[in-house]
Amino acid sequence: MKKLLLVISAFFVASAALQAQDFLKNAEVHGSFETDGMYYQADKAQGITDSLINGKNFGFNAFADVIYTLGDFSAGFRYEAYAPPIAGFDPRLEGQGFPYLWATYATEKYSFTVGNFYEQFGNGLVLRTYQEWSLGYDNSINGVRIIAKPVKGVILKGVYGTQRFFWSKWEKNSRGIVKGLDAELNFNDVFASMADSKLKLTLGGSAVSKYQVDNNPLYYMPQNVGAFAGRLNMGLGKFNFTSEYAYKINDPSAVNNFIYKDGQGFVFTGSYSTQGLGVFAMFKRYDNMSFKSDQSVSGNALDINYLPALTEDHTYMLAAMYPYATQPNGEIGFQIQVNYKIPKNTWLGGKYGTGISINFSQINDINRQLANDTTVDAFGNPVYDMSGTVGYKSDFFTPGKVIFNRDLTIAINRKFSNKLKGIFTYINQEYNQAVVLGHTGEPNVKANIGIVDMTYKLTSKKALRWELQGLWTKEDKQSWAALLLEYTISPHWFFSLADQYNYGNDIKENQLHYYTGSFGYTYQTTRVAVTYGRQREGVVCVGGVCRQVPASNGFSITLSSNF
Repeated sequence: MKKLLLVISAFFVASAALQAQDFLKNAEVHGSFETDGMYYQADKAQGITDSLINGKNFGFNAFADVIYTLGDFSAGFRYEAYAPPIAGFDPRLEGQGFPYLWATYATEKYSFTVGNFYEQFGNGLVLRTYQEWSLGYDNSINGVRIIAKPVKGVILKGVYGTQRFFWSKWEKNSRGIVKGLDAELNFNDVFASMADSKLKLTLGGSAVSKYQVDNNPLYYMPQNVGAFAGRLNMGLGKFNFTSEYAYKINDPSAVNNFIYKDGQGFVFTGSYSTQGLGVFAMFKRYDNMSFKSDQSVSGNALDINYLPALTEDHTYMLAAMYPYATQPNGEIGFQIQVNYKIPKNTWLGGKYGTGISINFSQINDINRQLANDTTVDAFGNPVYDMSGTVGYKSDFFTPGKVIFNRDLTIAINRKFSNKLKGIFTYINQEYNQAVVLGHTGEPNVKANIGIVDMTYKLTSKKALRWELQGLWTKEDKQSWAALLLEYTISPHWFFSLADQYNYGNDIKENQLHYYTGSFGYTYQTTRVAVTYGRQREGVVCVGGVCRQVPASNGFSITLSSNF
């Protein structure tokens, strides 16, 4: 009997070993990781006499993503560590752990996910969860997601769960539960008669709700807040148009000062493209469209939806000094961009042709009018966000008089020879720092910016690039000059020196040089970069979502890799 049990046990052990071997043999494991470290130093010129982070002079952010796949099954996790967070990141990020765990089973027609996931319905006006590492932003949903494609051209989605809030665990009657449904229909795939049509048509619709128990001691809060959206994508030849309209029922919160007003969002884009010419235009309007899973939270946390910024995304040092942050309580604006390629072997185009890009955008406040229960202050001025009221009313297409942001960017891209090319940029900006940065009482910044970006190819693998930049304004910190030199040895090395000089500052002691030096090495998918220098105070924005960056001085190192 014992021998029989030993034989049976050995059989099961051998079978398990063979299955495990097959499990590993047919599986794939891949992922990525990044570590960002910063060592801070005192800088008397900037008024920094002590370390910046909770009595420590070192900040450390790191993550590692690991994904396992075997046939239709995949699973993964992300480990994060903030010990403590780098200056400018929310201090509530401090800690370490596994905030992102998930498993998915997906076939050609169906996908089922449990755990954490990111999802977007349409343009994101009612639902978009995503991560942006450079901002310390993560609003992932922890729960269940189902995606179905019952027939070609039809996509159905359903989500249910709670959002990440730094390291806090979800507890009953705390932040809300998010539920959503989305459907999309591609007419050209569904209907055989449109398969070869020049008209490309897609329709979609979304419904998202949050449920949060009413624990507010002052106001009666709606426990179920719904948001709905419909979208259209239409292409015809060289033209393409997309639009989405969203409606949200009254959602009093810390962001809108607890007013009981419905929200609306509308985005429309149109484009035309042909050889040598591209035109893109966009219009948007947001009115009381902050949508969070906890009405008591403000700032960059627990956003259920996403509101596109609709402004030029500047990357040059001085051009990025005044980035725009989307105003969910109300904004209206448009953007238009024209790209034109002057043909080569012409007087203006030269031997290689010349590219010209013109981008103009303007964002205003919405037009606000007195509602029935809107009150006035002691001077008779209307108060549009009085807590406990419906707030205000507003004409949909009428812009307000207050300008939030205006930007004209003209860029010329010219190749002079096989070795030399350049980009020449002029930018005219008007920036409402009182609204966007909260600098109450400060005037709008009106700036002119000029940039010369030249690259000279020394050999097939070596290149020297330099930038000359100037920013001229009478507001804020007045005028700046910047210089950057970058030497690259492809495909591995780069070295750079940069300086931003606030020469026009009215306060002589603040006429500082913000110098940095850096170098880096890349090997296949692994990259390491080391930087030393002075960081000016400012704002970093990605897609209209921003974080404040304090002034600092010291060393930083970044190591990243994919596997």
